[in-house]
Amino acid sequence: MALVAFPHSEPNSNPFQVYRLPQDCYIDALRWLPQLSAFHRRILLATFDSDTSSSSLQTLTYTPSPPNSNPHSESTPPPPELSLQSSYQTTSRVTSVKTFLTPQSQKPIIAASTLSGSLLVLTADSLNGSLDFGFSVSGKGFHRGTISGIDLGENGSDSVVSVGEDGRINFVGLGNGSNGSYQRVFDSNGLVSYSAVKWASPVEFVTGGLGFSLQWWDQRRPGGPVSQYKGNWSAGSTSRIIHSIDIHSSRKHTCLAGGSLGMVFAWDIRWQNQPIILSGAGTAANSAYTPCESEVWEVQFDNYSHSSNIHNLSSSRVLPAMICSEDGILAVVEQSNFPYLIFFFLILYRTNRCLHKFLFHIDIAPFCGHGGCLFRLLSV
Repeated sequence: MALVAFPHSEPNSNPFQVYRLPQDCYIDALRWLPQLSAFHRRILLATFDSDTSSSSLQTLTYTPSPPNSNPHSESTPPPPELSLQSSYQTTSRVTSVKTFLTPQSQKPIIAASTLSGSLLVLTADSLNGSLDFGFSVSGKGFHRGTISGIDLGENGSDSVVSVGEDGRINFVGLGNGSNGSYQRVFDSNGLVSYSAVKWASPVEFVTGGLGFSLQWWDQRRPGGPVSQYKGNWSAGSTSRIIHSIDIHSSRKHTCLAGGSLGMVFAWDIRWQNQPIILSGAGTAANSAYTPCESEVWEVQFDNYSHSSNIHNLSSSRVLPAMICSEDGILAVVEQSNFPYLIFFFLILYRTNRCLHKFLFHIDIAPFCGHGGCLFRLLSV
């Protein structure tokens, strides 16, 4: 294992420890399960077994490494442990997973979308980690083909919003007798394909798709997006796709997006035609400081990183964000004049004849998937 790090910390310090936790299957998605206490931490995995062509959702108990009794010791502590608790087989591979803990229940709600166009809703027992099936939604009236993105309830909505390659946007009700019922919000009839979605408020959400395009929707104004940003289709470097969207609870007017060619940018609906580019190959302003040039599969605002410009935390400033890319880079990027990059480290795992370096998923406090492995970023 090689670790290349440029942290914003004291010289000669090593604030991170990376562990490799091998799994015997492909990891299609992962999330921390909401926890009731600091003593019970569980992970939700969406997995695919290529030997049996079977897919499943799994809950695992995460046991951290024991603290080092000698802080001056240079010995490496043992890795954390993961133990399987429960598994639920799905009909096809999972494309997206979201979790949410409602104030009325101690059981986290799990929503998972699939390649075949179905949506599964389950609950997880917070004490023993078991998965209980709730309901599923499928059929040609729901989505024609793959559901590419979903999001649920973090911002107060009582619905799952789903988007697909077919250009459809649907709401699926949760609770109050609406389980399993869905409402068509929009259908582009194949003219537009959506790849990511994120709730901004109980009545607003953002979608992303081809051409680095973003659309802001408001349920109070039905019929189409109330605002949208379109990438420059005339420039080949921007005619790509959005893979992930995030919105910070304190910056609900701004969304963060990541996609092709290492592109990461923020879009503030108050200045709709002026996206803030944080990273991206081929962008004249900051191509020399782009941490990656491949697909950015996931972006999340990083609540664990402190801004390097703490004296300028106005509502127009973009907060630090963590990204993971296909070329194996886990990075934190921040809006700044120079440089755009706070730090990054490249994780490379060598086998006998090949170099694995793919990071597909993160979940903060952060987790990221690497082929058939899990990573946990730990503060020492």
